[in-house]
Amino acid sequence: MDQRTKPEEELANELEIGQNTRQALMDKVAAFANQYLEALPKAKAYDGKEVNQDAFTIGEQPKTIEEILTIFKEQVTESGIRASSGKHFGYIPGGGIYASSLGDYLAAITNEYAGIGYASPGAVAMENEVLHWLKKLFSFPETSVGNLTSGGSIANLIALTAARDKYGVKNEKIPNSVIYLTPQTHHCIQKSLRIIGLEDVIIRYIPVDERYKMDTEALERQIQADQSEGLFPYLVIGSAGTTDVGAIDPLDEIGQISQRHGLWFHVDGAYGGFFIMTSKKDLFRGLEKADSLVIDPHKSLFLPYGIGAVLVKDAEAVLQSNLYMANYMQDALSDELAKDPANVSPELTKHFRALRIWLPLQLHGIAPFIANLEEKLLLTTYFRDQLIGAGFRVGPKPDLSVSYFWYPYQGNQNTFNRRLLHYIHEDGRAFFSSTILEDKFVIRMAILSFRTKKETIGQAMEMILTCLEKTKEEFGA
Repeated sequence: MDQRTKPEEELANELEIGQNTRQALMDKVAAFANQYLEALPKAKAYDGKEVNQDAFTIGEQPKTIEEILTIFKEQVTESGIRASSGKHFGYIPGGGIYASSLGDYLAAITNEYAGIGYASPGAVAMENEVLHWLKKLFSFPETSVGNLTSGGSIANLIALTAARDKYGVKNEKIPNSVIYLTPQTHHCIQKSLRIIGLEDVIIRYIPVDERYKMDTEALERQIQADQSEGLFPYLVIGSAGTTDVGAIDPLDEIGQISQRHGLWFHVDGAYGGFFIMTSKKDLFRGLEKADSLVIDPHKSLFLPYGIGAVLVKDAEAVLQSNLYMANYMQDALSDELAKDPANVSPELTKHFRALRIWLPLQLHGIAPFIANLEEKLLLTTYFRDQLIGAGFRVGPKPDLSVSYFWYPYQGNQNTFNRRLLHYIHEDGRAFFSSTILEDKFVIRMAILSFRTKKETIGQAMEMILTCLEKTKEEFGA
């Protein structure tokens, strides 16, 4: 070999780690993971401390694995929201089951390209099997197409783009096109509309009832009014579990209205979709009428962040939006284009996400997932009862596992409850978020972590009552 390449070759070879070194690194990482998980039940769910940006500086000299894990522990795991905690009740808690990490590890080690079956037939077959399972679960036809995405945002974007292209909403047609949703619809919908060039469509916010569900009579009236004015209604968006209150819209009625007027019916079930496996199944009646559906396994299937899913009945519309070919891809052409994930998604470089969901389902079976969802429904009722017993007010009976509460202070309730949440965040033993409903500041409780148990609720209540006393003392109540 040319002597000039030898120094570079020796340095380059450092990236190929030998078996003994691999084992030593894995032992240290596994030990760190075990220590983290064992300490998790007693760890704070939230810490507002500032991160030291300088600790992440990438320099010329390598660091030891011990140094790297110390930085990770002190600057990442011990600041902000501890998403893996069972005491994370804010927003929509993520999951983080251990088995998924094994799938991610194997996916990274093998580095399978999961975009086209020609390149990795096994990885693509696994994704299609996961999608097949989802189609059966949500009563979508076999001819539907789907994709495993990074989350609900990209999944919604794929569905909304397909609807746009199906109805030819472009150019001068955009300002006269109408989309219907409620004020409870997740903001990623508006974000997706902006990204796909539909910022100037007409968005009708349909009012909700006392349980924050879409008023279908108002929807019917608004569609008829828009049609009579020569506008082009084409899309209705329903929610199967809203972020604020966990409400499920009347899906069956919305589906009937959509079919009657020839509109695309899209359902965002990112948070609540998998509750269809539980005793709440009847609330999802009509979901099968949807033209597209989004669900997030990293929410109500307890997987780590980074996996959403979309199902769309009109394969041609999805391919129209996403299928582009290049000369260097000629060997990958086939008659079953919709089976290749890269053809039904904006992503060409496709992470092997299927393994992080397929492996846990195979290892555990489906029953423990259903049991966890049923448990969360029961814990939601239990938590609400505990709050009521402590003098708090709670919102209407929730459809799923999201609810809210506030303390009825005889004064400015919003100011009082904002201060109460401040003390809750300052304490950090459990984490809650907030929202505004009809000008009322309320504290949200989202019970979804598979690590949340009855004793977890007790610990959270203890913290809430401590913070309530601090707030009362400050307000002289």
